[in-house]
Amino acid sequence: MARHLIDMNEMNSSDFEALLTAQRSAMIRDIPTSSAVVSNETPTLTKAELAELLFDNVGLNKREAKDMVEAFFEVIRDALESGDSVKLSGFGNFQLRDKPQRPGRNPKTGEAIPIAARRVVTFHASQKLKALVENGAEASFSRAD
Repeated sequence: MARHLIDMNEMNSSDFEALLTAQRSAMIRDIPTSSAVVSNETPTLTKAELAELLFDNVGLNKREAKDMVEAFFEVIRDALESGDSVKLSGFGNFQLRDKPQRPGRNPKTGEAIPIAARRVVTFHASQKLKALVENGAEASFSRAD
């Protein structure tokens, strides 16, 4: 993969978003779309792959790229842990939701068992992300024709 150097000081968030979208699209194009598919799993972009994309496209060294990805997720994790919502413009919102206790059943015995109250993290994609995903899915389906 060719390494392109980009000055982060000259890159705004929409440029960075476009860069990641282009890289993700390139990765998706390389996924087989016929009977050659050997797994039912959806392709996954890992933290290591994100770091590799930063290395390849932004010009960070591998250690800096890995640290940047880790720091990004740590900030999100810390915010959620302290009870804050996280809003990423053009991407979506991570929010906390308190779910009350509710009745449940043991599937083997049918016995009624209470499901404890708990706090969960929810993610709501932005309209912009939804449109990108929808358009990307349409492009993938039209490519298979």
